[in-house]
Amino acid sequence: MEIRYAVHPGDFASYDTERIRKEFLIQDLFKPGKVNMVYSHNDRIIAGGLTTVKPVILEAGSELKADYFLQRREMGIINIGGKGMMTVDGIKYSLDNRDGLYIGMGSREIEFSGADSGNPARFYFNSATAHCRYPTQKIAISKVEAAHLGSLSESNKRAIYKYIHPEGVNSCQLVMGMTILEPGNVWN
Repeated sequence: MEIRYAVHPGDFASYDTERIRKEFLIQDLFKPGKVNMVYSHNDRIIAGGLTTVKPVILEAGSELKADYFLQRREMGIINIGGKGMMTVDGIKYSLDNRDGLYIGMGSREIEFSGADSGNPARFYFNSATAHCRYPTQKIAISKVEAAHLGSLSESNKRAIYKYIHPEGVNSCQLVMGMTILEPGNVWN
């Protein structure tokens, strides 16, 4: 797990583009068969990802000072690849492309797996600290609230899909969504 430290505003003012990219840009999350994570001291958030080639169990790592990954954390996952499977404490959740999963604090065993090695699942996830438990829930893309914004004339026509938020799937602190650009648009 890569650790990113907080930055003082006075220091940030002196950063050039290369330094800003080094401190804030997250790259290479989707290496086959390996969970890749970045822990940011800003909000104590973890962003992670993996491309499935075989089942992978999520480990806490020494950085979390916890017996298991979600001992004091919660997690949101979105599958941006082929069909995948998440197993949480023995319960299996099938995730098609763009389906999500919220996993509540206290869940001990988390396994990522794919259904087709020719079209592997690619799981993107965020994890935040938590002080209470909400139930694990699958979030089908067909049930996700979407806000349609922008215009073709401004090249920013997009849909913002709201997976985990106060009016949808509840969490302790985590809010998570996904932006999908319409073809021919370049907003980021």
